[in-house]
Amino acid sequence: MYDVIVVGGGPSGATAAEDLVRSGHTVALLDRSGRIKPCGGAIPPRLIADFLIPDSQIVAKITTARMISPTGRKVDIPIENGFVGMVDREHFDEFLRNRAAEAGATRVTGTYLRIERDSDGTHVVYREKASGAEKRLTARMVIGADGARSNVARDEIKGGAKIPYVIAYHEIIESPGPRGEYDPARCDVVYDGRISPDFYGWVFPHGKSASIGMGSLLKEVDLKKATAALREASGLADCKTIRREGAPIPLEPLKRWDNGRDVVLAGDAAGVVAPSSGEGIYYAMVGGRVAATAAAAKLKTGRIKDLQLARKLFLREHGQVFRVLGAMQRAYYRSDERRERFVSLCHDVDVQRLTFEAYMNKKLVKARPLAHVKIGFKNVAHLTGLVSKDRV
Repeated sequence: MYDVIVVGGGPSGATAAEDLVRSGHTVALLDRSGRIKPCGGAIPPRLIADFLIPDSQIVAKITTARMISPTGRKVDIPIENGFVGMVDREHFDEFLRNRAAEAGATRVTGTYLRIERDSDGTHVVYREKASGAEKRLTARMVIGADGARSNVARDEIKGGAKIPYVIAYHEIIESPGPRGEYDPARCDVVYDGRISPDFYGWVFPHGKSASIGMGSLLKEVDLKKATAALREASGLADCKTIRREGAPIPLEPLKRWDNGRDVVLAGDAAGVVAPSSGEGIYYAMVGGRVAATAAAAKLKTGRIKDLQLARKLFLREHGQVFRVLGAMQRAYYRSDERRERFVSLCHDVDVQRLTFEAYMNKKLVKARPLAHVKIGFKNVAHLTGLVSKDRV
């Protein structure tokens, strides 16, 4: 009998497991092992500080972000007083799982099948990877951290099977060093309908390798063809491909994260990927932390309502950022003409500074109210066409 079974060993599940065992709980961490999520791999300084990530996990430090418009306009945004850390999910996720195990979590390798309940407790039934046999773990609580289109959410949470998502695809390639449009110290974000008609493409350096990919809501989009075009445009078409990965990325948090009994969701399973940017690692780890807080509170008090703490704590700190980013995505991602205006807006120094201050610190910056007012007027002007999209 464990206190908690965590289903899913990505950044969210591993964080939840580690937090719980460090607070004195017994935890089983069930993970399929070997699955690597397509991900640009960017993490902000706040994640590195909050979750004690050692420098050995940072495969590159990015000091410039380049925005590229449908017409090829390029806006380079310097990252002042810091950097964006890059991680390789193949190694980063395993580092987090190992750290949870070293803290005291029991690692179990297998595939979640279902949840059963009887007088002995709540049982997670899974297929063991090594033997193929059906087995089960027993606990008082379950955290579902098994990604977008979560099977735990489908089985246990009202509305959990209806989360909207983007399909993301990327290719990890061997990095050739500086070449053509590729700079190993710069992240490129491509807003071009020929790459993605409703999201964006990316070229993110990972030191000795690089992640090149894109995402789209539209089923008719050929993800591999679009990624090939992005590689060609970046001068990386002939680089050796190390691996290819695809997976859904959720677009908005679920309305409910718990089943009112013994299950709470975390990370992508709860839908906590930032709109507009698609950033997920930081928010997944925060999601794991608040899910662990909610599970620990319910175990201590027995109060069902304590399970609601996960969603409340997350949205209290990050809800406003998600609302702003969601509004940006709805306003600017609908057409190439709008994306052109968005990249034009990014020329503005106030936009650049406030954007990266918010990214680095994971909160909206309130220290310069005049800058916010100026940006508000410029945003309206671009959206209404009062300012030419060709104006710098």
